[in-house]
Amino acid sequence: MRIAVYWSRVEALLEWKKNQEMPEVDGSENMPSSNAPGRDADAQPTNWLNRTVAGAGLTSALGDFCYETTTVILPGFLAVLGIPAAVLGIVEGVADAVASFTKMVSGYVADKLGHRKLLVLVGYGLTPLGQVLIALAAGWPLLLLGRVVSWFGKGLRGPLRDAIVIQAVSAQTRGRAFGFHRAMDTVGAVVGPLLGVALLGWAQTWHWDDAAGPFRLVLWLSVIPGVLAVLAFLTLVQDPQHSPNPALKFFSALRELPVRFKRYLGAVGLFGIGDFSHSLLILAATQLLTSSMGVVHAAQVAGLLYVGRNIVQVAVSYPVGVLADRFGSQVVLIVGYVLGSITAALVALAFWLGVDSVAPLAAIFFIAGLYVAVQEALESTVTAEMVIEDTLNISYGALGTVNGMAKFVSSSAVGLLWTAVSPVVGFGAAALLMVAGTWALARVRGRS
Repeated sequence: MRIAVYWSRVEALLEWKKNQEMPEVDGSENMPSSNAPGRDADAQPTNWLNRTVAGAGLTSALGDFCYETTTVILPGFLAVLGIPAAVLGIVEGVADAVASFTKMVSGYVADKLGHRKLLVLVGYGLTPLGQVLIALAAGWPLLLLGRVVSWFGKGLRGPLRDAIVIQAVSAQTRGRAFGFHRAMDTVGAVVGPLLGVALLGWAQTWHWDDAAGPFRLVLWLSVIPGVLAVLAFLTLVQDPQHSPNPALKFFSALRELPVRFKRYLGAVGLFGIGDFSHSLLILAATQLLTSSMGVVHAAQVAGLLYVGRNIVQVAVSYPVGVLADRFGSQVVLIVGYVLGSITAALVALAFWLGVDSVAPLAAIFFIAGLYVAVQEALESTVTAEMVIEDTLNISYGALGTVNGMAKFVSSSAVGLLWTAVSPVVGFGAAALLMVAGTWALARVRGRS
């Protein structure tokens, strides 16, 4: 009997030694690592610039080309239609709120049914549809509907696309992959507004019975890259295997998210309540420059400043990802939040001093480009570091929901305070809230 016991122990020891000598990649697909969601980093693709990352980047560039063209000409379009700043803030806020709720639902549906790519395709298809509605708008109701349709599509696709990209690369290269993706995303946000401003100037040389005619033409042309975005994602992006989970319960899944991640969402939300839509930043530049340039020229210069902001974002997105891979995503994100707080404070100061020259406003847009690059590239990577793979989609949905709801409050509040009190009060309040969110994020750092 003792011999049998000793022999079983010897067999167990030999088996243990054999497992120790095997390459780490064997069996790692079922063994979550400590810093990657659900799988060992060595088991993931080592080439971060693969077909899926490149395809998602191209798709995002085309998608941004489509709707960022609207962003840059929308303030001027509203001015022509006689719609005040408060309505712009509400329109942008409602659109962000719709997108936020959609992000949460899309993550849950994808986890439950396992159809991520189809949902992403539908999301990209809704963006050009929204552009059509905005092009047809004669007042704020149809304009609001068009913006909501576009942002519903944005909310539907965003978390699922990010989850697909995350699972297509290793944990060690997430920062670079997302930096590249955000850079491509912003290439469209640069080219689209530039072409939009150029087309707007060209269209104004035509004879129009309606002052809104040139704006409508640009909106109709912006539908083309929106359709191309759908085709690019369909043909280039490969979704890593994602199994359905029919038993998944929505509220149970939310309750089971890690406590540290919930604290992180609280910090993101607090910062986001001050993180106003940059359509208001364009409108701010337009109003500040109108006294020295006239409204039409001021609107064109403000649009170009926004393009400059996007160029800065393109230029620094990949370096931001590299820094995040080296020093930690959360550390770099805190720096980005500090820059966001400075941006809001400087806009308030510009109104306080009555700034009417391009140079100081260009500096504000430059800082805005820096902080947006950090924010958009790293909020998702920090999320991936805090949750497991099985809850990645719904976690991204939660992140998007918090961001969207916060921006709804921010854009609406800043627009209303601007109209009812003064822009100094509106942007000053935004700066204080962003500082509070930065402090909250710093407190999350280092906690288990």
